[in-house]
Amino acid sequence: MDTTAPKKNDPYASLRFPEFNYYLVIRFALVFALAMQFAIIEWKVYEISKDPFSLGLIGLSEVIPAVLLSPFAGHLVDKREKRGMLLKCVIAYLVISTGLFLLTWDQAVAGISRHWVLNLIYLLVFLGGIVRAFTSPSNFTLMSLLVPRELYANASTWSSSAWQIGGVLGPALGGLFIHWFGVHWSMLVVVFIFLAPLYSLIRIKPKPVYYKPKNESFVTGLTEGMRFVWKTKVVLNAMALDMFAVLFGGAVAMLPAFATDVLHVGSLGYGLLRSAPAIGALVTMFILAHKPLVNRPGIKLLAAVFGFGLTIILFGLSTSFYLSIFALLISGSLDGISVIIRQTILQLKTPDDMRGRVAAVSSMFVGSSNELGAFESGFMARAMGLVPSVVFGGCVTLGVVVTTYIISPAMRKLDLKP
Repeated sequence: MDTTAPKKNDPYASLRFPEFNYYLVIRFALVFALAMQFAIIEWKVYEISKDPFSLGLIGLSEVIPAVLLSPFAGHLVDKREKRGMLLKCVIAYLVISTGLFLLTWDQAVAGISRHWVLNLIYLLVFLGGIVRAFTSPSNFTLMSLLVPRELYANASTWSSSAWQIGGVLGPALGGLFIHWFGVHWSMLVVVFIFLAPLYSLIRIKPKPVYYKPKNESFVTGLTEGMRFVWKTKVVLNAMALDMFAVLFGGAVAMLPAFATDVLHVGSLGYGLLRSAPAIGALVTMFILAHKPLVNRPGIKLLAAVFGFGLTIILFGLSTSFYLSIFALLISGSLDGISVIIRQTILQLKTPDDMRGRVAAVSSMFVGSSNELGAFESGFMARAMGLVPSVVFGGCVTLGVVVTTYIISPAMRKLDLKP
């Protein structure tokens, strides 16, 4: 790592470390490929089933292994070299995407019933959840080894921006490619995209392992990250706030149904809807890279999540494509604030030898809330109807924010200074 002292208040300080730039390529390409793949598979599954609940099952298929394996994955990542772990994860994703490519190829699935095609898709998504359990802590931990501690907030902003750019382009191009070329050839593009993080990881040198062996039981080692989060209230509250907001405000999973049955905009409109939240988040993150959240970040976090809940309600009630796009843009912008503050809290508050386990806890309760939210949205859409389920989720998000404000003085007094 270059030890040159970074200039004070330099918004591009972390970008002056070459390996961090490769990390950004990895961050971007992974989420770009996975977001595009998820958008394509969501469209394919709804095309086969015509049932919003089937969209929820996609999320459930991924979240079950991701949650169950996260404690073990975080413990293992802390003990292993991070770059090598992430390299194995990317190779595994490449294999899974190749399998999904084959399942969208009519000649390859000739003679297989649609029911079994759906089941095989769910199986590969399940395997992707296993890989994800190891990817999240490896990714989180690797970033802290590429820049100095005083640049964690700046690096988190750029890392989140790369993530959001991938989140913008992935679903947008997924929808466009479905419209232009069909599902099958769109999945082939995903397979090739995974080669970019593979190359970038080769360009990063192996990193030291800071894990300190202790005389503790295997179970104790697995649960240490959870105990740390429980004792560090600001970390716990930030995770809980984000988890419940995404869990109940997860309207994105229902976008194929909204695009087809409510807004009637087809695959092209679906791609635009799918990318709108990430576009809003990207704009916010670029602004925050130049104007960091210094004053009262906890209050700003609560206000952002409250606004997020309001935009989800607006989206659920909208029958206008342009109003729906606007609501999703603003929701993404507000969510971008939440992501940056939460990532900065985790980077600054977590000891070096526990980063993998704490990141695994974050993956369990925050990262997995997207997929649990998809299942919750699909279940509630079947029980209540598509539109009422989204409006209900937005209302629950508002209640979570108010509750957090009342019970969490640590969040109200949050300070993000290194």
